[in-house]
Amino acid sequence: MATMLSLASSFDNCNSSVQFLFSRSKLHCSKLVTKLPGVRFRFFPGSKFRVFCESKTQELQIRRCSPLLEKASLSSNGALVSDEWKAVPDIWRSSAEKFGDRVAVVDPYHDPPSTMTYKQLEQEILDFAEGLRVIGVKPEEKIALFADNSSRWLIADQGIMAMGAINVVRGSRSAVEELLQIYNHSESVGLVVDNPEFFNRLAGRFCSTAIMKVVVLLWGEKSWLASGETQNVPIFTYKEIVELGRGRRVALTDSHDARQGYTYEAISSDDVATLVYTSGTTGNPKGVMLTHKNLLHQIRNLWDIVPAIPGDRFLSMLPSWHAYERACEYFIFTYGIEQVYTTVRNLKDDLRHYQPQYLISVPLVYETLYSGIQKQFNSSSTVRKFIALSFIRVSMAYMELKRIYEGLCLTREQKQPSYVVSMLDWLWARILAAILWPLHVLAKKLVYEKIYSAIGISKAGISGGGSLPMHIDKFYEAIGVTVQNGYGLTESSPVIAARRPNCNVLGSVGHPIRHTEFKIVDSETNEVLPPGSKGIVMARGPQVMEGYYKNPMATRQAIDEDGWLNTGDIGWIAPHHSVGRSRRCGGVIVLEGRAKDTIVLSTGENVEPLEIEEAAMRSSFIHQIVVIGQDQRRLAAIIVPNKDEVLQAAKNLSIVDADASDVSKDIITRLLYEELRKWTSECSFQIGPILIVDEPFTIDSGLMTPTMKIRRDRVVDQFKEEIANLYK
Repeated sequence: MATMLSLASSFDNCNSSVQFLFSRSKLHCSKLVTKLPGVRFRFFPGSKFRVFCESKTQELQIRRCSPLLEKASLSSNGALVSDEWKAVPDIWRSSAEKFGDRVAVVDPYHDPPSTMTYKQLEQEILDFAEGLRVIGVKPEEKIALFADNSSRWLIADQGIMAMGAINVVRGSRSAVEELLQIYNHSESVGLVVDNPEFFNRLAGRFCSTAIMKVVVLLWGEKSWLASGETQNVPIFTYKEIVELGRGRRVALTDSHDARQGYTYEAISSDDVATLVYTSGTTGNPKGVMLTHKNLLHQIRNLWDIVPAIPGDRFLSMLPSWHAYERACEYFIFTYGIEQVYTTVRNLKDDLRHYQPQYLISVPLVYETLYSGIQKQFNSSSTVRKFIALSFIRVSMAYMELKRIYEGLCLTREQKQPSYVVSMLDWLWARILAAILWPLHVLAKKLVYEKIYSAIGISKAGISGGGSLPMHIDKFYEAIGVTVQNGYGLTESSPVIAARRPNCNVLGSVGHPIRHTEFKIVDSETNEVLPPGSKGIVMARGPQVMEGYYKNPMATRQAIDEDGWLNTGDIGWIAPHHSVGRSRRCGGVIVLEGRAKDTIVLSTGENVEPLEIEEAAMRSSFIHQIVVIGQDQRRLAAIIVPNKDEVLQAAKNLSIVDADASDVSKDIITRLLYEELRKWTSECSFQIGPILIVDEPFTIDSGLMTPTMKIRRDRVVDQFKEEIANLYK
């Protein structure tokens, strides 16, 4: 006679009822053992039957996946998967399906040089992500990615995201202490670095003061590492990670049992994808938390600015960790383009060699190209130089008139001109432009075609990360090279406005991109100002960050309760006109400086002036100092000297007579330069030219607040002519 016994058992926190079929003389459990491998049972004969479970199954591991990229894994294990992008790495499945055999990246300057198609890139990202899982990286852990732009940077970045971890990015040129602070503040547990040489520079400080579960070298071999620095930290090369991942992926595909060891979860759009640190090494660091939703907004909405088509070629030279370069790269890869990695040293040659349709860069690059063209003009014969410069002046005049009749001239005036005045203005501009047009066409054939072949940008140069100088803007417009200026912050993923190809309003940063709102508010009352009024620029949209990591106070200061981001910039919104020379400018954003202290150089680098000012103020020669340099190549400073101290020092050094009562500005300047070199040598950035001011900044003059803080924007405004001369 057979009897059924029910035994409650717990396997990995999953309660289930296991039934045993037995007779009075024999327990039939052979089938049970084969169904539950790793679980052993003992039967004790007698009138009472007791069954003991002596082992437990292994705890299931969480496997977080990018929903569309690893759709097969999720759907085969019962997870519901959408065909829409929910995480940034999802774009690679779509691109591989659409553009599989097209070349995606060309990386000619690393060893080995590499060219990869979209299919290859997708598989490499999947392999890298799986390799990270193999070596023990868990979802939501922070992995520091400290490296410069390359194809492997892109794969590492996307691989980290694809397996649900969060990457913390920075370049290899940053100071070791800055990188260490970012690593520790972000609570990173692993480090992905450019090469062994870079890791050797980091190893001493990192191994002694940071927790590192693993180190990955993107380029180079482990044999190049300095001995004795790693202190038993596991180190893997890029190739080893990819091979580990590839092997595990094959095993998971071939073995059903292997797949049963995981609990599968899909990455959510609201999950944090990356931390990007914006501040320097002083004060509380600000790690911007960008979610997948933030970055996907950029991917979906930048085509209006850059209408790329499959096969277009982009030249990449900015650091890939920079939010501007990063968002643009993600976007362009969804349209089947070919990206070529270059360097500052090779940029000019690569522009000629690759002839890209687009170049995405900072204003300094366009300024450098402009300077190169000017040098060529100046080195030509007198006649050729005269002809070239005359043609450019004619073309500038022609384009100025063209902007008038096309309605692309900026104005802050809310009142629009009458219809009659507008028509006369339009007619006048049309007639004069028609007169200049033949000369402009001739200039294209005789002069500008040679410039085109040297610059090589056939569709557009996209400028961001700083303000584009107006004379540079007008020059490129005159010679027929389209340059579109954009605007954004790391906190907004970053693009919030940009000039469109069909509405390229010089002097502006263009209209807001889709799903983005702007308003201008008074800096003191926070009152919303009408179009044409200057105030603080506020922005709101899906691309605005989640907040600053572990810094809720700074987050509240940056984003209000209604979701408006305080950009810290001063600007205005162009009024809407239905007629006249400004009829197509309505709603464009115009920036006129920064209200907050951070300085953005034309290289795209952010500088916190307080660190430098505090260091300089240690000199007894300096009474007050304001570090400047917004949108310039280098920093400068406005200094109010302590004349008594300077005079005494000059006497001690026998520069002036012992009975002198004053010193010349040349002597003051020389002594101040020596003091700045002495006191600011440890700072990340150095001061270039200085402007000496006799009168101190005071509350009465309006250059200081009631709490004795210098009003930087007012100081810069008061001395704007002197500053312009300083940079000449």
